[in-house]
Order: sequence, then C-alpha cells, then structure tokens
Amino acid sequence: MKKILPLGALLLLCTMGIHAQKKKNDVIKALDSKSEKYTEIAHEIWDLAEMGYLEEQSSALLQKTLSDAGFSIETGIAGIPTAFKAEYGSGYPVIGILGEYDALPGLSQEAVPEKKSAGGAAGHACGHHLFGTASTAAAISVKDWMDANNIKGTIRFYGCPAEEGGSGKVYMVREGVFDDVDVALHWHPSSANAASAGAALANKSAKFRFHGVSAHAAAAPQMGRSALDGVEAMNAMVNMMREHIPEDARIHYVITDGGKAPNVVPDFAEVYYYARHNTRDVVVDIFDRIVKAAEGAAMGTGTTMEYEMIGGTHELLPNLTVQKIMYDNLVKVGGVTYNDEEKAFAEKISKTLGKNAPDISTAEKIQPYKETANAFGSTDVGDVSFTVPTAGLGTATWVPGTPAHSWQAVAAGGMSIGSKGMMVAAKTIALTAMDIFENPKTIEAAKKELEERRGKDFKYIPMLGNRPPALDYRK
Repeated sequence: MKKILPLGALLLLCTMGIHAQKKKNDVIKALDSKSEKYTEIAHEIWDLAEMGYLEEQSSALLQKTLSDAGFSIETGIAGIPTAFKAEYGSGYPVIGILGEYDALPGLSQEAVPEKKSAGGAAGHACGHHLFGTASTAAAISVKDWMDANNIKGTIRFYGCPAEEGGSGKVYMVREGVFDDVDVALHWHPSSANAASAGAALANKSAKFRFHGVSAHAAAAPQMGRSALDGVEAMNAMVNMMREHIPEDARIHYVITDGGKAPNVVPDFAEVYYYARHNTRDVVVDIFDRIVKAAEGAAMGTGTTMEYEMIGGTHELLPNLTVQKIMYDNLVKVGGVTYNDEEKAFAEKISKTLGKNAPDISTAEKIQPYKETANAFGSTDVGDVSFTVPTAGLGTATWVPGTPAHSWQAVAAGGMSIGSKGMMVAAKTIALTAMDIFENPKTIEAAKKELEERRGKDFKYIPMLGNRPPALDYRK
C-alpha cells in the first residue's frame, strides 16, 4: 500500500525544496558576479603556461586567491614544491575539490582563430588554467555558503601539479593526503557539457636511456657503438609487438635525444614511452615486455641501457552515487551560450576541424546521462578514484569538436569561450558539494559503492613504485 504523507509534511518538503533551490540560485548569482575576477586569474595562468612541476607562479597565484578568501594553506605536500592543499572549516564531512594548472610543451598559441605561434615553450592545450581556476572558484563559493548557512564540515582544495605525464596526484595518494576525504570532485575542459560516468586508461611511462661509444662516423665507424641504434632497435621490436597485444591497448613513444650530428656516432640517446589500457594489470604486462625489448636492443647493438619511471596511473573508477548528483546540477546550471563575437570566433575554429565537426550551437546543450563510458586518455585522477568516491564533469570550454592537446584548444581557452565554460564547471561543482554537505547519507552510499567496485581485497599499489616525484621530467 502506498503511504500518503500528511498535508503538513508535504508542505514542509516543498518549502525545504524551494529553500534549497533559492540557496543554489544565490550561489550561482554570486559566482556570476565574480566571473570577471576568475577570468583574469585564468588568463594570467594561460599567459604563464608553466609545465609540470615547474608551475611555481601558477600555484602561488591560486594559493594567494584561496588564502585571501580565508583558507589555510599547506604547501609542498607529498614532496612536490608546487603541490598544495587549501582548507576551510573543520570536522566531517570532508569534501575535496581537485585543481590542475600545468601546460603542455610545444603548443604556444595566441588566442586567435588561426594557427599562430605565440613563441613560447608551452601552451595550455588541455585547459588546466581553467581547471585550477574554476575549482578554486567553486571551493571559495562553497566556503561562503557554509559561512552564510552555518554548515559544519571541511571544504578542501587540492592543488595538483603535473597531470600531463607527471602523475602528480599519484604521489599525493601514495603519501595519504586524500585518506580523510569523504568525496572528491573534479572536472576537465572539453568541447561539450557532460557529467556522465567517466573512464580513463591506466598508463605507465618511462624514459629509456642508451649509452654507446662515440666515434667519427666516416673515419672510424668500427670504433663506435651507436646509442641511437639501440633506440631504433628497441622501437622496431616494440612496433612488431603491437600485433601481439590487446587491440584496445596503446603504445606511444618519442625520441627525445637522438644525437647531435650525423658524422658523430652518438654515445647517448633517449626514447620516452607510454603504455596504456583500461586495465592496469594489462599495462604492467605490456610495460614489462617493452623493458625486455629495450634490454634486447642494448644487447644487440653493443650498448647499455637504463630506464627511469616517469609516470603511472590507475584507470578511472566511476562512482554513480555522486555522479548523478553532479549531472543534475549541470542540467540546472546549463551550457554555454555564445555572443556574436564568440560565434564568429567559433565558426572560424570550426572550419579548421574538418567536415564532421558538430554545429557550434551544441555548446549550449547538456549531453545525456550515461552510466558507462569508453576510455581514450589517461589521468592521475584515476588513483584518487580508487581511494575516495570521485565524480567529475566536462564543460564546453572549447569549440564543439575540438580535440584536446591542439592549438584550437589553446586558442579558445585564452578567450571568453573558455571562461564561460569554466564558470559552468565552477557552479556545477559548488552545487554538488552543497548537496553532499546537506545529505551525509550520500557519502555512506558512495563509500559502499567504492568498496564494491574496487573489491574487498583491493590494496593500493602505485604503478610508479617508490620513486620520488619526477620533478625534472619536463626539463
């Protein structure tokens, strides 16, 4: 038999719902009023374009912004100078918001709709200047809401460096800085607005360094042993190996040092490898085979080889309990609407994306909710998701159809299109944190789901082992 609530109880529930929506609307309005301030911060980080573990000024700017808002700051966490956490409040629950701010090498682009080098060493082709700023805005917004409504608990921002291959969060997880967090929230710049269950590939990376004997390449080649031969022999064997690994696995490499002059047999050469799959055990197996190929290449070319682990991340573990809350809040916030100037910019960018680029109006839409996803890239958020219930979203900071790690992404991220998408993310994360603070039962359900998904016997083992943070991997 269906239970009928008394009229008074129904009225109370309606009143509570209206009050909750009013508070959310107030938070949205407050963030709108500060959008110019946060845009300035994001653009300053965009101009700095500091690479992984080198984000000294970007990290300092976000620290100051949070400190000025009343957060206590702890710097240098997990042995990383540019990592930090900013905290406000005390006690249970503890909600963490993740922020990133590293740029990518070789993608320095002006904020214009054609490919035009800005002449720098790096650029924000993955939008982490927006990521860190929006997460900062969300944390401050939640803090202000907590003060205004006498909400108990802790809001914590995590400054997470070197996501792009440096696995910054893995060291942070390894050092236990997330152990007391009840829920972690994150987002990522994108070309669409979506808050479905996420997915990411496990990843393991290393730099393989070959040492040989230099000699005059014409006068005395017999005296030389080419380190570059070692690299090329390794690459040849790994490329043959591709036929004999799972077809959904990925292997990438770049030769970072192949010698200096053709007439000198190079005594040093280096190649940088990634191995990826949606299951970390498969990645470990593939990586071990890559190491064997390197050892064989050294033996066959009369060189020596050593390798340095650079990064290693788990796959992403979704948490639908929190994810659905985030999706509902994204729907409430809505997508990105372009003004005339932005439409003209977007149309020019869209023409560079090929015939199948979606209509630019899709930036206004919210993608349907899905409980599963296909994994393509990797992120060190994966390690966080095996430690604490984690949910995320993407927002249209780029023109629809724009791939990450492209000049088009840098361009849109440096103008108002990026800023508008950033504020959608800030609002959605803030509202999601508010919902969790007001309903602790959500945390219980999310933790139960985490335990079920990772298994009773799960033990966290960082894929990069016990090495210290690779602070010089971009130098």
